[in-house]
Amino acid sequence: MIHVLFSHIEDKVPLSAHDKEAIQTFFVPRRLRKRQYLLQEGDVCRHLAFIAKGLLRTYHVDSRGDEHMSVFGWEGWWLSDFNSFLTGAQSVFNIDAIEDSELLMISREDYEALTLAVPVMDRYFRILYQNSIVTKEKRLMSSISHSAEEKYVALMSSNPKMIQRVPQNLIASYLGIAPETLSRIKKNLATRK
Repeated sequence: MIHVLFSHIEDKVPLSAHDKEAIQTFFVPRRLRKRQYLLQEGDVCRHLAFIAKGLLRTYHVDSRGDEHMSVFGWEGWWLSDFNSFLTGAQSVFNIDAIEDSELLMISREDYEALTLAVPVMDRYFRILYQNSIVTKEKRLMSSISHSAEEKYVALMSSNPKMIQRVPQNLIASYLGIAPETLSRIKKNLATRK
């Protein structure tokens, strides 16, 4: 599992053999079965999870019991309720596995120690956070300014892996549309081709 993490880090910053040796001491492997929770709403998020294998989702359940997808994560992604992780507040999200998954977990204390022990990791995480902010801003703009069809077409072109691996009802929730609307959009797109 650790080689997936090293590959992901080295896409952003260089690592020495010494860095790799130090990094692996901060992570604990964890496996999740399909539908198993990593985090439940109301709990405090105590770990960042790097996905070495599998597919997870982050979502909120509203007072009517409707699920609202926030993030999907697969190999090479980090998942957490960052507000809860950083502040110790109760989580407003659930995170569970859509597929059997293998994770590398790091606690808040070990995260802080890692960035001090291996300074290049501070730069790595800064790059990730910057990319995350840009992605969230784009998603926000899309959600308020694009039609349902435009959102789906943009998702197909930017995340074809998601379209192939994530169940359609969850994609509809992620786009903020009803599953029936997504079916209609897909049918309309197919007839236009």
